Amino acid sequence: MARRGDLCGVLRAFYDQGVTLNDPSGGLPRRTVPLRQRRFDWVLLAFFAVNLCFITYFIDIEQLTVPNAFQFQYPAWPPHAIVDLVHDYGRHYDPLLMARPAFWKMTIWIDVLWNGPFYVAAIYAIVRGREWIRVPALVWSGSMSAVVLIILAEEHSGIYRSPHFAMVLLLNLPWLALPALTITRMSRAHPFTKPVAPAPAGAVGPAAE
Repeated sequence: MARRGDLCGVLRAFYDQGVTLNDPSGGLPRRTVPLRQRRFDWVLLAFFAVNLCFITYFIDIEQLTVPNAFQFQYPAWPPHAIVDLVHDYGRHYDPLLMARPAFWKMTIWIDVLWNGPFYVAAIYAIVRGREWIRVPALVWSGSMSAVVLIILAEEHSGIYRSPHFAMVLLLNLPWLALPALTITRMSRAHPFTKPVAPAPAGAVGPAAE
């Protein structure tokens, strides 16, 4: 049986070959484009940071630490004010959030166990210009889009349909728009780098003093 290192090497070679075949620069040396020049990446950074620092581990995790929204004691996390905020929104707009069926809780587990760590990696990779984040970002985009569309279908016409679907749809639109924009951004072979043109053959260094 192939060792784990061998398998990783094969996968890495396959990935590199795919990038090279789709690389219009013809394999020239590359350098990272400074973050200040990658304006759209600031949008992704802000979105991922908000999800990591507020949505995933404050708002969404409440639906795991409070299994029954109608009969509960305040958990150690998130703070009581966040629990009250989530429940107030649920009572007014979102019966599905208050009901918390099994499939809903599974979407929260996906957010906590997969999306949260992805946001950490994505923030680091975008800031540092690390292009290995392309494939995880594309996987995240697909999974996030699927989860949000399934939830919206239930919110629109399911057992726990929302009486204010327009409001729910409006609040969820960023989680459809940003995955689509991420796919657009990461579909390029090199989203964070650009080729460095080789020095002309006859070029010489500065004359010695």
